[in-house]
Amino acid sequence: MYKIFIDGQEGTTGLKIFERFKDRNDFEILKIDDRDRKNLDKRLEYIEKADITFLCLPDDAAKEIAKLAPENAKIIDTSTAHRTDDKWVYGMPELEADARAKIRNAFRVASPGCHATGFILSLRPLTDNGIVPKDHAFSCTSITGYSGGGKRLIKKYHEGNFTAPQQYAQGQMHKHLPEMKKMAKIDRYPIFTPVVANYYSGMQVIVPLEKTIMKEAIGIKGLTEIYKDRYSDSKMIEVLEMSPEGMDMIPSDYMSGSNRLMLWVSGNDERFCINTLYDNLGKGASGAAVQCMNIMLGISEEEGLL
Repeated sequence: MYKIFIDGQEGTTGLKIFERFKDRNDFEILKIDDRDRKNLDKRLEYIEKADITFLCLPDDAAKEIAKLAPENAKIIDTSTAHRTDDKWVYGMPELEADARAKIRNAFRVASPGCHATGFILSLRPLTDNGIVPKDHAFSCTSITGYSGGGKRLIKKYHEGNFTAPQQYAQGQMHKHLPEMKKMAKIDRYPIFTPVVANYYSGMQVIVPLEKTIMKEAIGIKGLTEIYKDRYSDSKMIEVLEMSPEGMDMIPSDYMSGSNRLMLWVSGNDERFCINTLYDNLGKGASGAAVQCMNIMLGISEEEGLL
């Protein structure tokens, strides 16, 4: 039986990771006493006992504990702290051909950001294949449920403080931008418009493209085939021929409660949108972290997630 420690279990991501173990009998969750939750030495003791530790902490706290943890301790960090750190493996199994092997052999894995997940999975197959230029000024719009903002924002929504969708991070300095640029293999930060809406979880990420920037004459069907080929070995990603159920108006919470991601290309042969739908708490957070854990422990990648 594997031993799991969740450092920061009381946070939104930590609680969701904990929930994903409730029906599994191959794990023991190491529960730290409430009075020791901020005791650095006690937390390090639990990390040493665990087969896998999830860090569900603010960035600075994640950096502090990771620096002190034994080198042979297997750690998955769900914060932003290590996502562009070359000493850590980026925890996206679908990123590239050897991504799963890198995760499997890693002691330090940084789980992707929710907004970044859809953007990277949309663009990386195109930059890898030379379909789009890496120096293009890409843009991205992401609509997410308010649970991505953590306990404080959840409380505000539950109190009825917000009703209409809200754009945020208007200074183009969102914390996901560095990983979006690095992992999509582009030369510039994208122009990024994140929007939080009045529903709990689920998100849609939209990346627009024009035929004029493409290095090959390729339409919707050709793009769809590229994605199908790239993600053919992933049970967590489904590439569609069109929007789910052929809907013209797609609710951004369509994949709420799921650990999977849907991707499709919309538009016409002159202008396209690469669309991804998933749960910001699933494939965009805790589900992605558990997927990495399964790989690191040699368990079926989708175990407990489908």
